[in-house]
Amino acid sequence: MSGTASIPTVVIGAHGRMGRNIVRELANFPALSLHGALASERSSALGQDAGTLAGLSPCGIRLSASLPPLLTGARLVIDFSSASAAPATLAACVAAGVPLLLGTTGLAPELAAPLAQAAGRIALLVAPNTSLGLNLLLQLVRTAARALPESYDIEILEAHHRHKLDAPSGTALALGECAAQARGTTLGATAVHTRHASSSARAPGQIGFASLRGGDVVGEHAVWFLGEGEKLMLHHSVSDRSVFARGALVAGQWLAGQAPGRYQMADVFAR
Repeated sequence: MSGTASIPTVVIGAHGRMGRNIVRELANFPALSLHGALASERSSALGQDAGTLAGLSPCGIRLSASLPPLLTGARLVIDFSSASAAPATLAACVAAGVPLLLGTTGLAPELAAPLAQAAGRIALLVAPNTSLGLNLLLQLVRTAARALPESYDIEILEAHHRHKLDAPSGTALALGECAAQARGTTLGATAVHTRHASSSARAPGQIGFASLRGGDVVGEHAVWFLGEGEKLMLHHSVSDRSVFARGALVAGQWLAGQAPGRYQMADVFAR
């Protein structure tokens, strides 16, 4: 995982499912090297070797609970931890001048202003989903929403494992944003998150969301365009979480070489 010309990378949430996958996939990215690994203060994984925890040979990087010391010499931070930790992570990266890929979903609306300010100081990529296929789906949804008449109703269905905290998923919301923008409106003005006990018919222009939670589902997203006499369904399914890890590492490698600014996965895949 080391190399003189590699990009020293800090992985936040290295004890979690995504973090372990990222550490494991790093071995396939010679341009990146593991520089530090972070876990929460309450994690039982603190002090453990990040490589061993990821199912690899020991790498000499042990999980710690303090980010600022890890940023010395770092050139990239990848965070798939928790939304509650995001403000502190963002502040630390700005103070150290280290690019940040933030893959955590469920971010608080209050973080919008700090994110905008941070983009003036560091290269910042907030990615609700780092898979290539899903980012293509975002483009397809935008195209379909723009091409089909507004009489076609839009419904978004997503499913994830039983441990996922936020609903709808950040990816589902990103899909809704694409559809809303393509129709010249906003998701805030059109989103419907529940129809429980509703006694009225579906209003024109709504974008409906439904969330399923259970088992070990990695990620399922489907966008339905429902017209009179026909329907168009765009669907993306993930069966292996390493898809997200590889996408994050591709994006992180690209982000480390960028000037300060706010970037999206579409910028990475547009190369």
